[in-house]
Amino acid sequence: MTNLRFREDGSFRVLQMADIQDGPNVLPDTIRLIREAIRKADPDLVVFTGDQIRGYDPAYIDTFLRRRGEEPGARVRAVTEVEAKLRGIKRRARDRVNNRLLAMKSDGSNPDAQQTASTASTASTLVYSTTSDSQDVPTTLDELMDETRDKVRRTFAGFLGPVIEAEVPFAATYGNHDFQCGILADEQDGIYREFPGCLNPVDSLEPGTFALPIEASDGSGRVAMSVMMVNSGDYAGKPEENDAQYPAYVVNPRGLDLADSDGYGTPSPEAIDWLGAVQSELGERNGDGKPVPAIAFQHIPPQEFYDCLKEGPAWTPNAVEGARTHAGHCYVLNHEICRPGSRLGEAIGCADENVGEVDALREAGGYFALFCGHDHKNAFVGHAHGIDLGYAPTCGFECYGPKSRYRGIRLFEFHESNPAGYVTRMLTWGDLVGRYSSNEVRVWFEDHCVTGAISMRNELRRPQVFAVLSGAMSLGFMAVIRSLVKKR
Repeated sequence: MTNLRFREDGSFRVLQMADIQDGPNVLPDTIRLIREAIRKADPDLVVFTGDQIRGYDPAYIDTFLRRRGEEPGARVRAVTEVEAKLRGIKRRARDRVNNRLLAMKSDGSNPDAQQTASTASTASTLVYSTTSDSQDVPTTLDELMDETRDKVRRTFAGFLGPVIEAEVPFAATYGNHDFQCGILADEQDGIYREFPGCLNPVDSLEPGTFALPIEASDGSGRVAMSVMMVNSGDYAGKPEENDAQYPAYVVNPRGLDLADSDGYGTPSPEAIDWLGAVQSELGERNGDGKPVPAIAFQHIPPQEFYDCLKEGPAWTPNAVEGARTHAGHCYVLNHEICRPGSRLGEAIGCADENVGEVDALREAGGYFALFCGHDHKNAFVGHAHGIDLGYAPTCGFECYGPKSRYRGIRLFEFHESNPAGYVTRMLTWGDLVGRYSSNEVRVWFEDHCVTGAISMRNELRRPQVFAVLSGAMSLGFMAVIRSLVKKR
């Protein structure tokens, strides 16, 4: 595996790419943004912080998993079915479940695969096929899973292309949508390692949780800093509980985001303990027992991210309503603790439970920052609880997010003498390419997507939206008045 090292001038550059969230045919705009960011930054490392795969894409409808432990393809959300019909993707029946693949997956220590196998043995035989040829014969689950693996490889090859071309090492952790394609994180880890430059270790604590030590520039082998990748989980709740909640999931507007009554997941207890244990290991490696300066990357933010905001009146321009445990409150950025250039575009989608991750980071020592993705429109960096808490927005164009010019990739510049004094900034589409993408109509809908009352109120707090709607209502009112005057 490649040894990461500070350059001779003491610098080290990292690019964080969040929420690519695309299917097998990664959009050219996404690939272009990645290529231009690498050209601009000349990075030493690229980190992908989850939701690289749009697991609910119609391309994966055959093997879609709403939750881990379910029958692949058995429960597909309505919006995916509509998109499938628009793309000409049709359903078809398949043979009885072929459990050979599932037996192979469960022949080990992976409890998620064991849950999938036990659930699949009693599941329905109806799935969906991504072929538009209705004359095709029924397909086994093994064949469908093999097709999905090939599609996952195509997805990876698409967004990794510019990274591999530039010969930049990379590492990836996982979000709440990656597994929904039907291929779980442990198997995705193996697929990533098929590509040159992948730093995901075979012997990690769990897929997506591992350390990337960065050695000093003098060649001594001393660890001067470490990048920590953390698997922040996907969804809360147990499979049997999710089954009981399925009817509510179907009618829940937030079902569009697949966050039903249990909400999002958290890092595992083992991962929380690891945050301290890995610092001890690195201290022993250096021979002084001291924690090394470290930055952590993961997908889902912890609740402490709300402490970078301040509450305000409901009518505050550009305020966003909190989600779930923070519902009923409106928030804006706290500029006293947030860096210039920070952007808040949506609620912080954290878990309902606080598992003490930020406390664990602080107690372990050495950690100076935690950066996440997940909430596609957020791009702020704040300082709370003695640590920097920050976001990278989506760098993809196949998912919801901000205007094209605000989609981008976060650059970090560290110096060996003081890694905690890092500099970070966004490399956006607007800066690197131009104001507009190749499909601004789609981006407009993604930016103004309304899935419920909360998102509607958030839209109305956007001054431009409010101004347009007010103008339209005024013109309509004037037209009614004029028609009434003419009748007289």
